Order: sequence, then C-alpha cells, then structure tokens
Amino acid sequence: MRQFHQQYEEWVGPPVDPPPRIACPVVQPETQVVDSRLVCMWDGATRRGSHSAGGMVLVDPGWTLLRAKGVRFTQIDEPLVVELLVLREGIIWCLECGLCEVRFEGDAKVIIDKINQADTSVSHLGGSPGRDL
Repeated sequence: MRQFHQQYEEWVGPPVDPPPRIACPVVQPETQVVDSRLVCMWDGATRRGSHSAGGMVLVDPGWTLLRAKGVRFTQIDEPLVVELLVLREGIIWCLECGLCEVRFEGDAKVIIDKINQADTSVSHLGGSPGRDL
C-alpha cells in the first residue's frame, strides 16, 4: 500500500494542506433572479436495470452558479426519454422560479433539433399562457 501511495504522489504530486476550496457563489432561493441572459444547462443519465437521473444548473452570463437541481426517475432506462424528462423538469423549475427568458443548453441533439422546429409554448407543461421560452 505504501508503494501505491508513493507512486500516486509521484504522478499527481503531494497532497495540498489544507486542500483547496472551490469558490462557487450561490444565490439563495429567496434572492430574485432577473437577468434575461440566464442559461439552464441540463443533462440526463441512465443505467440499465437501475434508476435514471438528471440535473440542471442555472448560471448567469459570468458563469456564476445561481441554482442547481437533481431529479431521479425509476423504471426508465431509455436515454432519450430521460433527457427529455430532465429538460421538461428544467422548464417547469425555471417557471416555478419566475423565470420566463432562459436559454436551455443540453447535449441531446435530437431533442434540441426537434424543439427548435416546433412551437415553443410551454403552457401544456404547467406554465401560464403566453409565457414562451
């Protein structure tokens, strides 16, 4: 085991004391977010025979993390379905936060292309009529 640690330290260097902290300012939920250039990045992941999950983060133009949320799904192992469900949750989440001008970014090209071709009204997702993406 000692040999492993020595080889590891040679490869990555000695441990830093104290370990570095990542500064990530987070706006508290009570804080009102009003910038119309916000980005909601979303992604889903699946594992056969297991739970599927996804998440979304809301960032401002300076890439400051404002909010984050994770979601889990059971009995769903189709990647495209999970990606679509995570996007839907992200849209609903932004509407619940009072945000109606948000750019969504994800890595599911099929979904993005289809949405860009279609009507972007979200009233059928629980939003108010007239509140578009």
